[in-house]
Order: sequence, then structure tokens, then C-alpha cells
Amino acid sequence: MKANGTKVAQKRILLVDDHPLLRQGIAQLINQQADLMVCGEADDAQKAVTAIETTKPDLVVLDISLKGSSGIELLKNVKVRFPQLSILMLSMHDETVFAQRALRAGASGYIMKQESTDKILGALRKVINGEVYVSDRLGARMLTQLVGGKVMAPSSPIEELSDRELEVFSLIGQGHGTRPIAEKLHLSVKTVESHRAHIKEKLHLNSAAELVHHAIQWVQSESIG
Repeated sequence: MKANGTKVAQKRILLVDDHPLLRQGIAQLINQQADLMVCGEADDAQKAVTAIETTKPDLVVLDISLKGSSGIELLKNVKVRFPQLSILMLSMHDETVFAQRALRAGASGYIMKQESTDKILGALRKVINGEVYVSDRLGARMLTQLVGGKVMAPSSPIEELSDRELEVFSLIGQGHGTRPIAEKLHLSVKTVESHRAHIKEKLHLNSAAELVHHAIQWVQSESIG
């Protein structure tokens, strides 16, 4: 494409999301821009790594939830293998729970899918240019922590869970038992049981039934919107 007679160098973006319709909508939005283009798509972790190797994107747009894996775990693995690659998390999941986890894991930004197209495009361009993107609300929260030297009280006990504990909690809420979770995450049953015990302690739950009920409620609330 050209602007003022000069060819625009388009930045290459790889989309990693397990919802085909959402990928299609985001791809259409990106491909309408003179300076951006979608160079590939993937719906799981293995395909994402292969696509990064073959398409060599400037930016990966990554969802938190993928088929068979966690976007956070994929993010960590990608940053080990491709440390210079910029990654923007684009997800429906609440930024208060996931954004700082994603940034700690190596993402350069986090934006929710509910945001306007202008904000999504702005986030894409900011991250491609080497900057960090977070929402104004989250940015103010993080700045308060930094400048005031304060540890902000978590808005939800869920924020106190480690990345792995949150992954186990989410799978419990999706109806998976201990052994299937162990197989899915390539962990021992004993390790998953340990995670379950820590989750119960952190969320002040007294029984396995309470844990399952709480996890199901949380997964359902995260799926709304």
C-alpha cells in the first residue's frame, strides 16, 4: 500500500486465539490499516510456535485462553525462545487478574477485547513501537504502587493465586478432575493436589466441594462479556 506515493512498510502481526470468528474480526480490522498486516494465525500453543518460526512476525497478539493450554504459559515459553519478540495480550479476561501476570511473564501490553477498535489499534501500534500498553485505569493503579511504594490490596482473592494455581483453578471450574488436570498440564497428580490445597487456603475454602463450586462460578463470570 502507498501513502503520498511512498510505499508503507507494513508491520507483520501473528494472531493467536482459539475463537475463529474473533480472529477473523481482528484480522479484518488489522488488514484495513495501511501500516499493518496479519501474516498468520494459530489456535493453540504448538501451532503458534511453528507460525512464529515460519512467518517471523513483528508482533504476536495472544489470548489468555487457548485450546489445551494457557496463554500465559505460552507467553513465557515464547519469550524464552524469541526474547526480542513483542507480544500484546488481547483477552476478554479481567485485566485486574491477568494484566500484571502477563506483563511479568514478558508481554508488552494487555488490552481487553471489549475495548473500542481505536484503542485496540492504538495498543497494537504502541507495542510494535517498543512501548508498553495498559489501560488508563490499570496504569494509574500500577503508578500508585510504584510512586507510593504501596502494595495495593487485591481487588479479588483470585489475584493472590500464582499463575499455575490460577491455571489449575480455571481447569477445575471447567469441570476437570485432578488426574485430567495433571495430564493436561504435564504435572504429577501429587503436584496438582498440592496446588488445590494452596488454592483452598488462599481463597479460604473449607472443602473440595466449595473449591469446585467457587471455580465454576468464577469461570462462568469470566465467560460473560
